[in-house]
Amino acid sequence: MKSQMTFVLLSLCLLPVIFVLADSRSFSIDYKNNCFQKDGKPFQYISGSIHYSRIPREYWKDRLLKMYMTGLNAIQVYVPWNFHETVQGVFNFAGDRDLEYFLNLANQTGLLVILRPGPYICAEWEMGGLPAWLLQKPNIILRSADTEYLKPASEWLAELLTKMRPWLYQNGGNIISVQVENEYGSYFACDYNYMRHLHTLFRLFLGEDVILFTTDGNTDKEMICGTLEGLYATIDFGTDTNITAAFIRQRRFEPKGPLVNSEFYTGWLDHWGEKHASVDTVKVSKMLGEMLSMGASVNMYMFEGGTNFGYWNGADHDSRFRSVVTSYDYNAPLSEAGDPTDKLLAIRDVIKNFRDIPVGPMPPATPKFAYGFVTLQKVGNISSLLDTLSPQGPVRSQYPLTFEEIKQYYGFMLYRTTLPRNVPEPTPLISPLNGIHDRAYVSVNGVYQGLMERDTALVMNVTGQQGDQLDILVENMGRINFGSYINDKKGLLGNLILGNDVLTDWSIYPLDIDTAVANGWLQAAHSGSAMEAGDGPMIYSGTLKSTGLAWDTFVKLNGWTKGQVWVNEVNLGRYWPQRGPQQTLYVPGPFLSATQPNNITVLELERAPSHRRILFMDRPQLNNTGQKT
Repeated sequence: MKSQMTFVLLSLCLLPVIFVLADSRSFSIDYKNNCFQKDGKPFQYISGSIHYSRIPREYWKDRLLKMYMTGLNAIQVYVPWNFHETVQGVFNFAGDRDLEYFLNLANQTGLLVILRPGPYICAEWEMGGLPAWLLQKPNIILRSADTEYLKPASEWLAELLTKMRPWLYQNGGNIISVQVENEYGSYFACDYNYMRHLHTLFRLFLGEDVILFTTDGNTDKEMICGTLEGLYATIDFGTDTNITAAFIRQRRFEPKGPLVNSEFYTGWLDHWGEKHASVDTVKVSKMLGEMLSMGASVNMYMFEGGTNFGYWNGADHDSRFRSVVTSYDYNAPLSEAGDPTDKLLAIRDVIKNFRDIPVGPMPPATPKFAYGFVTLQKVGNISSLLDTLSPQGPVRSQYPLTFEEIKQYYGFMLYRTTLPRNVPEPTPLISPLNGIHDRAYVSVNGVYQGLMERDTALVMNVTGQQGDQLDILVENMGRINFGSYINDKKGLLGNLILGNDVLTDWSIYPLDIDTAVANGWLQAAHSGSAMEAGDGPMIYSGTLKSTGLAWDTFVKLNGWTKGQVWVNEVNLGRYWPQRGPQQTLYVPGPFLSATQPNNITVLELERAPSHRRILFMDRPQLNNTGQKT
């Protein structure tokens, strides 16, 4: 390790030479005049958050240009660890994960970067950006000096920060500051040794000149546990906060230096089953103007939210588990599809009072198209497709194993056993320790019986004969991303009891639906008539015919219950119109072919409508709580 570290340090010494005139560049804190200094002159940043992991690579430039044309001079960027190291020790920075390409686009556009590399990021992202493989260590204490956490976190940061050093402003790049950890004061551990270790690590890989900072919520407790000497303390708050009181709190921890709101909330997140969040445009623009008038540097969270494609949504847990919806629209100035909103125009009008904004028109919204209805055919139920969805076969265990123990971190697993005795009368199937993480779809001999759900539905009745096949499909609805419960294991976390019998002798099938979709295996053999209905977890497929256009669209599944949608090889995310508020899923144009048929695959978990139609629309519907079917 020592020789490897020596090589890394030698390599880092050579990196600045690839940039010209780096010696003349500086970005620092002027403690005397309570401001930032850029190249020796006072500087105030007006920034917006954008997540490259939630936006197709093809649209990065479009979104960045719209932010620049609004008058922003910086962007704030989270780096999700689990997005780049899905398998321990294997780092992926290609394609949609090409962070350096994104930074270069921002640089070409004229935007500085505030980098937030974690290792924990929150962001309503799966497990707050931490890789689920960390949970293979059953006693790991995340976000602490526990060596089982600190070793892989340090290895990740060594990989990432080595790549980031050339992009520091001092070295000719556009990164002006780097956050250490993220809102650490809101976490129970309050482990200063952990924060000191990160501070040392960031300095080792990034050098002594870059500004390192922390961000914490607007309470004394959060600021006390989240701040550390040597890291500039900033604060975050939204429109429901008294600005003066919040900055007085920051001043208690940073008596000198710039006032900074690192997360000024332009909107808010949505959970399934709750109202679509919104924050008043007038309040946002008024408060932004007030902070800028005070000389504060402000980052607007979010400026564009984007989409939780695939399985990347996070979840919260206060009194119960609440999963974040697929859309991360956030009621932000740029919509989920990157379209300028009235909120953006109001913000631009405010910014005009504080800096010259670029001359020229705002880039228009990306074109949208209503492709119309597509009727799907049933491919089969999950139980009948196991050879395709789980080609490696089951793992056999006397008692249930978690997703993490099987190394199936996202999506779905099927647990199979047999009924231990005759149950002619409805008999309770119970998860006594709230061990359903997160939803379980129960079938006997292929006939759907009903579902169990974390925190809310821990008992259901089952009937059948001794030896009947009991299948339980378990869905991971996204790991908790905030608070004390981020050690959020998935699957069946404990025994299930049928009447008085503990169920044993399980065959556990990890399902790789995404690979089956990508290989076209679920398009090959349609079965059943187009109007045949079915209950329980079923795969459906169909084709959106080519029209010569590959424009953005929004798919609506009216009458469908809950599930997952793929277009071609891309997992669009979860739909759940009956619970709402989100009714449509965003389909970016780059996911479609203008010249070839587009394959549509739907996993419906509960019940499909008899019409089996889905509708491609030219506008989103994000704000209906439930639907009439």
